[in-house]
Amino acid sequence: MKLNLNSSRSILRPALGLALICFVPLAAFATTLWDLGVPAPTNGVPSDRSAWKAVPTELFAFEANPGKASSDPGYSGREYYFTGDAAVENQGLLAVFSKTRGTVSLYAKSGTDAKAARLIAEAVPLGIKQGGPMSRVSIVRNAGDEVVLEVTYASAGESAQFSFARNEIVELKPTGKLKSLRVLSALDYGVVPGFLGDDLIYDPAAFPESKTVAVPSENIFVGLQAGGDRMLVVTWPKGHQQIQLGLGGAEGKRRIESLDLQGDGQSFYLASLTAPGIWHRETMKAGFLEKDVTLDWKRPFPAKWKTQLSESGTRTTYAFRQTKGTIWRGVPGSYDYPVWFDGETALLRLGKKVPPKGDALFYFLEARVTPASITTPVDILKATLGRPMSEAILDPAGRTLRTHHRRGGDGVHRACTCGCTEAIEAVFKAGEETGKKAFIAEAIDDMIFFVRCHVDRIAEYQRFAEAMTKHLHARSQSTPALKAYLESLEQIVQQIPQECEVQKENMKSLDHAAELAKQTMALTLKTDPDNIKTYAALLKAWRGMGGAQDYVLAKCHTVTRQLFQEAGYGCAELPQAVAIAEDIRTRCRHVLRNPDGYEIWADY
Repeated sequence: MKLNLNSSRSILRPALGLALICFVPLAAFATTLWDLGVPAPTNGVPSDRSAWKAVPTELFAFEANPGKASSDPGYSGREYYFTGDAAVENQGLLAVFSKTRGTVSLYAKSGTDAKAARLIAEAVPLGIKQGGPMSRVSIVRNAGDEVVLEVTYASAGESAQFSFARNEIVELKPTGKLKSLRVLSALDYGVVPGFLGDDLIYDPAAFPESKTVAVPSENIFVGLQAGGDRMLVVTWPKGHQQIQLGLGGAEGKRRIESLDLQGDGQSFYLASLTAPGIWHRETMKAGFLEKDVTLDWKRPFPAKWKTQLSESGTRTTYAFRQTKGTIWRGVPGSYDYPVWFDGETALLRLGKKVPPKGDALFYFLEARVTPASITTPVDILKATLGRPMSEAILDPAGRTLRTHHRRGGDGVHRACTCGCTEAIEAVFKAGEETGKKAFIAEAIDDMIFFVRCHVDRIAEYQRFAEAMTKHLHARSQSTPALKAYLESLEQIVQQIPQECEVQKENMKSLDHAAELAKQTMALTLKTDPDNIKTYAALLKAWRGMGGAQDYVLAKCHTVTRQLFQEAGYGCAELPQAVAIAEDIRTRCRHVLRNPDGYEIWADY
């Protein structure tokens, strides 16, 4: 099993429309254009190749004297007419054009046996008549390393160009009145990755009555295909594109059956990744509570494997760690980190703060000590959209934690009110407060810096909440049809000022911190057995202030992530709200950049 972009990444051309990609080991292998001689079968990959003929790269080959014909201007512009349907093939991909059905069927080949190819997806146009047969397939370019076909559909004014290269990338460029494409492929789940924030995971079972679900257009979509061994990745450049999921099947067995990609005249790219266990669904059983659980599922290769679980009622992303351990955050406090690997085996530890609830999906988007042979969805994003655009989407700089260490490694290891007061307490217990006056002063300055960072960050969330409340209220007034949707989001964001008000007295102020610093330093003027007792009261005051700030800061982050999520989920059955949801999520993403370590762990 290998999935490899290799050197093909450097020659990817994202200027055209839809690219459908299947990554397999590549070699110097020609891209062949076939005339099937007969219509393509209505079901399955063509198996009878007896009538197939390779279309020559130079049509002068059909002439009795090719050299003379090539030098005669009278032969210029000669066209090739297919006697049957057309197909394009390279080492890893077979694309079959069915004029009768109006489809481009894309098959991933297994080795050199095209008969063992597996259907990836089928692409059809969405136009005036919602697709329809092809009236003509013509050759734009057939050069051995590249094939470009222009398809004209029976619907007036609808056409598209499909371009194929040796790197098994298919590009589609809509022309004329053709603006949208439907990709037919059965998916169990759909994922809108949130590289700064939590992913949106769409379960068709959550929409038992809906035929379509609208999702935010955020440049990448990952479909988890049935069986757990395939992922479908769709990417597109920034613009005004929209994407809707077509649902089907009975309740309890619902699936995503199609993706409707409304292109705004721009590109879409699609890739199929295949590997055993490439994603996994695990039911969180009640019996998992408060014990280590070894799962049957094993990761098929190293990567940044992750899942979503419910932390204190909020969907929260957890990347699998390499060892078991505990974490601490302001709202839930301390608890066992819920997912990790022992070698390749996955383990869980769920409790009251992260309880077993529903189904959890295990999947990956990015590399982490991943073999070079494995292609990730992020690799596809970079390959299809280019590094500048993909970096803006991935925002690696925004995913790093902001520091609350004034002196970095030269200061107290835990530069919070708890850590610094603990370090100072050790000095008082040893009766060394006068001799280590400078150490205590530096530790106090570390705490003041820490408190100031917390106060500034909380103020940032308060400004965000105030601006977001005004924004949602204004949109509610201008779009009354979305009032219920917008008001539900407003209720979420209002939790930020409410929590700040409730904890206002406990959080104190910078002036209060300055007064505590003054009182603490006064104890260093002389050694006194009562200093430790007096300091104990100051320690409690320092930690009470810091603890309240920790809580509010973590709560602000959690509320903003809830808003980020619900804006996306809430527009699922309100396609007219998608643009508003995208705007809200962009604003959330901005304030979520560079979280403090007390908000959440780095690069979640």
